[in-house]
Amino acid sequence: MKETLIEQWDNILNLLEIEYDVSHMMINTWIRALSIKEVTDTTITFSMDKKLGKRGIEFIEKKMYDIYLQSAIEATLNQPYEIYFCVEGEDVPTVKEDTDTSVDGHIKLSLERSNLNPKYTFDTFVIGDNNRHAHAACVAVAEEPSSAYNPLFLYGGAGLGKTHLMQAIAHHIITHNPDMKVLYVSSETFTNEVIEAIRNNKNEELRAKYRNLDVLLIDDIQFVIGKDSTQTEFFNTFNDLYNSNKQIIISSDKPPKEIETLEERMRTRLEWGVPVDIHAPDYETRMAILKRKAEMDHIFISDDILDFIAENVVSNIRELEGALNKISVYTRLENNKESLTVDKAADILKDLISKDAVKELTPDLLINIVSDHMNVSYDDITSSKRSKDIATARQIVMYLCRKYLDRYSLQQIGDALGGRDHSTVLNGVEKIKSLIETDSNMKVTVETIEKKVNLK
Repeated sequence: MKETLIEQWDNILNLLEIEYDVSHMMINTWIRALSIKEVTDTTITFSMDKKLGKRGIEFIEKKMYDIYLQSAIEATLNQPYEIYFCVEGEDVPTVKEDTDTSVDGHIKLSLERSNLNPKYTFDTFVIGDNNRHAHAACVAVAEEPSSAYNPLFLYGGAGLGKTHLMQAIAHHIITHNPDMKVLYVSSETFTNEVIEAIRNNKNEELRAKYRNLDVLLIDDIQFVIGKDSTQTEFFNTFNDLYNSNKQIIISSDKPPKEIETLEERMRTRLEWGVPVDIHAPDYETRMAILKRKAEMDHIFISDDILDFIAENVVSNIRELEGALNKISVYTRLENNKESLTVDKAADILKDLISKDAVKELTPDLLINIVSDHMNVSYDDITSSKRSKDIATARQIVMYLCRKYLDRYSLQQIGDALGGRDHSTVLNGVEKIKSLIETDSNMKVTVETIEKKVNLK
């Protein structure tokens, strides 16, 4: 993500100058004095050149250049972000001096130091059938840390709300238990800190930071797995916290049993709690998310445009919000929200919407397409029949579902195929993977089906 931002930086600055009327001189003096320090899925932290220091950050905020910069970034990258600033050489974003020693002041400072997006609370989370269980588990953990779901393991595809729920837990605990030490970190941050500690012989400092916490939240743990030194440090940290009855919350794109490079000792520990999945929202939930975001961000767009977005941007919440931001930027820049039509919205969002404007991809749709191509009936594919042709068609569906529908768990795929268990699905996926590598006919068959579904 950081590389993408760097690649698009000049385009972002051009947008600032052309669309937001930030002068070339101001950009060169103030904005180009910023360096990209850290990028997560939801935040970007810039460091200001030491020569300008806090004065530079205060000037940018006074002139509202931070708001313009955020809008330009979101429009260019098609994704919502919160942006933060720190002075070069500082470890955390600068905040105004806070001498308030009251409980409220302590909470405010704790929230600032816990790397949290202020928008990611339970109040702003939209509940649907896709995330109801996950939401309930997160609320239970937030209300009584270390009493249930410890560790809490959230999993699902990118952009489905895992980070929002994790940070909502942190917000709630800090607000209601201000004496608790709470830390939310991305896997990238954790990995970088482990590497730096090893390089600079500061292992004890690292351990003191992480093992004295009451609540640790690590996002996207799959990026830690496979790195030996980082995984070992995480394993030892996990043991220390768990044995001290501290709360651990972890997210990943897959459940522990499906993370191939995960050490068995770590897999066992992650499964001590209950893994909870989140999958893609249905139409009603997508519409509710769009309306909530439009209300929160004071975006005024007609319901027919929101309906068009909800019908056509189906893969995840991040792309859904990105589409709304893109439409919002257009209406602000053109000052013509009244004349925005569905056709114009389709043109603005053409990069997000497939050319054939498209049915939502589901296991059921894939079963039908494979059935048609393989000349095997839908009922046979979902039946208990095991003839070679039927079994092969069924396994191709399993493979395609696993490859393209990461919002569905193995068990959900198995349910769509007549109630098969997750291990049967996993075996089917692996068999087709192997055949694609060794059997040219199977490779051609699968690629032809992929083209029929516009996946190639």
